[in-house]
Amino acid sequence: MEIIRSNFKSNLHKVYQAIEEADFFAIDGEFSGISDGPSVTALTNGFDTPEERYQKLKKHSMDFLLFQFGLCTFKYDDTDSKYITKSFNFYVFPKPFNRSSPDVKFVCQSSSIDFLASQGFDFNKVFHNGIPYLNQEEERQLREQYDEKRSQANGAGVLAYVSPNTSKCPVTIPEDQKKFIDQVVDKIEDLLQNEENKNLDLEPCTGFQRKLIYQTLNWKYPKGIHVETLETEKKERYIVISKVDEEERKRREQQKHAKEQEELNDAVGFSRVIHAIANSGKLVIGHNMLLDVMHTVHQFYCPLPTDLNEFKEMTTCVFPRLLDTKLMASTQPFKDIINNTSLAELEKRLKETPFSPPKVESAEGFPSYDTASEQLHEAGYDAYITGLCFISMANYLGSFLSPPKIHVSARSKLIEPFFNK
Repeated sequence: MEIIRSNFKSNLHKVYQAIEEADFFAIDGEFSGISDGPSVTALTNGFDTPEERYQKLKKHSMDFLLFQFGLCTFKYDDTDSKYITKSFNFYVFPKPFNRSSPDVKFVCQSSSIDFLASQGFDFNKVFHNGIPYLNQEEERQLREQYDEKRSQANGAGVLAYVSPNTSKCPVTIPEDQKKFIDQVVDKIEDLLQNEENKNLDLEPCTGFQRKLIYQTLNWKYPKGIHVETLETEKKERYIVISKVDEEERKRREQQKHAKEQEELNDAVGFSRVIHAIANSGKLVIGHNMLLDVMHTVHQFYCPLPTDLNEFKEMTTCVFPRLLDTKLMASTQPFKDIINNTSLAELEKRLKETPFSPPKVESAEGFPSYDTASEQLHEAGYDAYITGLCFISMANYLGSFLSPPKIHVSARSKLIEPFFNK
């Protein structure tokens, strides 16, 4: 299932449902590049220690963008002895939420872009309709912005401007803004005296002036009006003042709070999917997945730590159980009977003896992949193939039991030796 910004909200419940009912997930990412310095071969030198490889990837790969995320969920049907799959292709792009949002800089590698283009990758879906996201720190900052705006609107912790006829309270308006505020107060007095008019639209003004207006009106008119900031078609912000009773004012405040919460959820965007995967605590499968995991943590959680051990601790908090099918295929009892561990070749080998291809079926309404067509480098398809490889290898481990087991689940102790390697 293809998920872009325009259909993300309407399909999010399907994603959550698939995650909740799954036995395990497989993931894959497509990137704007792999290395900004060394060749890909040098970057993935087999003689590097794990620490050296981590440092190379952290230094030379994290400025690229993960812009397609593939997720395939697998649920075992005991009745028919088959897996039911749900595959998702998410197009992801860090579109700024507002003027104070992070304006993300990223780099592209011409060879990677050219390769994806040759595979039919639709870049318009990324740049025009990619799903936005925030990491945890950006989300925290946005929540603080909303809390601060709400505090200003409620007059919490700020000295409000007082009109000249209320001399008991201090005037905190700068000299050059007093005339402006007095004019606003006069307009509101006219509005309150006029029984026909219900609303007053003020002229667009600066953020500082809007703050002064909120402070003033909250002190001077604690009841009877509702104040709201809106935008013109030209993105100019202005204040609308409405005459309301207390019940209507509370209703509008609740409505405004609900809208802010919806906007916040929209801004967090695709990160909500990653949070759901993480919170499930279920097994996450990938193929040669270090780069996928690093980008996922870096983009949707927080910047990567300086050393590998800290990264492992952080990753375990996000994804408690990870399994790499490339590493699994390179380990006993598989390494002596599998010569090539690239994803495409591994998938072919696992269809032959002594392995058996798993019985799988796509859920209704989800794409049915044909492995003969080899749609490699579509993230959802690669995730699907990765899941198939895991099932075949896991079931092969069951053949060593007495009596042999045809099906080995994602919760079996037989696969625990391959976790978090």
